[in-house]
Parts: sequence; C-alpha cells; structure tokens
Amino acid sequence: MSKKTLVTLIQYIVFLGLGVAIIFYMFGQLSEKDKAEMFDAIKSVNYWLFIPIFFVGFLSHLFRALRWKLMLEPMQIRPTTMNTTLAVLVGYIANLALPRAGEVAKCTVLARYEKVPADKMIGTIVAERAFDVLCLGVITVLAFLLQADVIGTYAKGLLEKVAEKSSSLVIAVIALVVLIVALVMVYRKFKHSKIGQFIKGLGDGVKSILQLQKRGQFIGYTVLIWSMYLLQVVIGFWSLPATAHLSVSVALVVLVFGSVGMIATQGGIGAYTLLVAQILVFYGIATAQGQAFGWASWLGQVGVVLILGIAALIILPVYNRRQHDAQAGMDTAQDIQ
Repeated sequence: MSKKTLVTLIQYIVFLGLGVAIIFYMFGQLSEKDKAEMFDAIKSVNYWLFIPIFFVGFLSHLFRALRWKLMLEPMQIRPTTMNTTLAVLVGYIANLALPRAGEVAKCTVLARYEKVPADKMIGTIVAERAFDVLCLGVITVLAFLLQADVIGTYAKGLLEKVAEKSSSLVIAVIALVVLIVALVMVYRKFKHSKIGQFIKGLGDGVKSILQLQKRGQFIGYTVLIWSMYLLQVVIGFWSLPATAHLSVSVALVVLVFGSVGMIATQGGIGAYTLLVAQILVFYGIATAQGQAFGWASWLGQVGVVLILGIAALIILPVYNRRQHDAQAGMDTAQDIQ
C-alpha cells in the first residue's frame, strides 16, 4: 500500500468514524420517548416534496458547472456544458466515498473526455473553493444579522470561542503564506519539469478568477447556486409538520450550520443532523423533531448526489462515444467532398 493510499484511508476512517461517533452521541442523549417521537416525525414527512428538492438540487449542480466553465475560459479551455455538468456530478459522488476526492475526480473526468490539461483545472478548483468559503462567510454574517434576536447569544459564544483560538488562525495564515512562497521557489528552480508545470497550472487556475471577462455572470451563477441550496432547506421545512411554519431567514441559519456539518464529517453524516437539530431548538423545535428534520434533509441531499452521480457515470461514456462517432462522420463527409 502506497503512502498516499494510506493517508487517504486514514482520512476516510477519521471522518467517517467521527460521524458515527456523533450519531451514537445523539441517540444516547435521547430518551425512549424522544426516539419514538423522532421516528414518528420521520414517518410524517411528505416525501412527495423530495421531487422538487431533487430538481432544485440538480439546478445547483448545473449552475456550479456553468460557473466552472466561465473560470476555464481565460485558459482557453472550453468544454461542453454536458461534460462539465457530468464531471461536477461525478465529483460530488466521489466526495461521498473519499474525503476531498471530488475535486480531483471532476478534473480527471473532464480532462479525459475533453482532452484538456488537468493540472490547470485543479487551480480553478482551489480558487472556486476559496470563493465559496468567502460566500459562506458573507451568508453567515447575514444570517446572524437577520436572526440576532434569536441566536445572538449563541453567535456571541461561537465568536468568543473563535477569538480564543485566534493564535491558531494566525498560524494557519502564516502556514499558507509559507506554502505559497515555497511553491514559487520550487517553480523557479524546476520551471520546465513536471512539478514545475503542475505548479504553473495551479497558478493559472487561481489567476483565472481574476481574469474573468464575464464577472456579472460569475456572480449571477454564484447567487443562483446558494439560492438553490437555500430553497432546498425551505422545501425541506414544508415537508415536515413541525417545521412547516419556519421562515426563509431561519432556513438561512440552517443552511449555514448545515454547510459546516457537511464539511465536518464524511458526507456530513451525523454532524449535519446534530448541528441542524441544535440550531432548531432556538426556534421552539423539540430535539427529536429537529433530528427528524436533520435526517430527512441530509438523506434528501445525499440521495440527490447518489442518483445524479450514478447517472453521470453511466451517461458520460455513452454521450462521449456518440459525440466521437458524430465527429468522425462529419470528418468522413468532408473528406468525400
């Protein structure tokens, strides 16, 4: 077993193990009555509303693919919308299998079927993730401002915890700067080697977001992506009688904490439900009902990823084979003429 495979395996075990531990913790905190109420609440979910949730989930992935296409344009990479969307879907299902594997997977898929360099595209993924973190930060501030009267004390406690760990943040920033400097030094020394070209590709990808010609479209797709995420939560509220009355601003708060939960453990297992249930308590939702919503919401999101991801894996070779055959037919016709 290679060192890289071992590290990936350890990451998978840690992230998944943390999720399983959280599940045991949550169930351990519930009484038998609470557990019965939670299962009754899950049974009361209107599963017909999972149809619009599925459609909205697909749109979020489509808008992400269209935004990625914009980022690839400055590097003269122009893949088809179909292949870009399918690559994004494969990336999401890969993330369910292995931590952070999706970023590499979608670049690999697009590189294979569009015959474009994967190293340059990895740089755009780095830039995209950094921009998404910034967006999540803006949405978090907005959510806390809109719901300050309800979660103000809780938010203040979180900020105090962050302040206590400010030294860790400073260390992280310094480490990032050191990493960038090291990459620059390695690139200058090994400019024409494979590692040099890889670093250059990363740099080109990150710069692509600064060289965008269609910044308005980029911002528009970003707003649409996060709007679809928010709409999924809102429809999720409607699917459960206990949460049907909750507002869009509450959904914004749930989106923030749910996003953190999806990052914290493998596929968000356990952590998503725990954080969502805890925040819903502030809005008068019982823990058992909150966990029921958390599980239903998490299962809905994972279900969308699984169905669309598997479909993408099936469609990719078929679509590209037909594209290749069609192109071959056109070339043959031109040769005859």
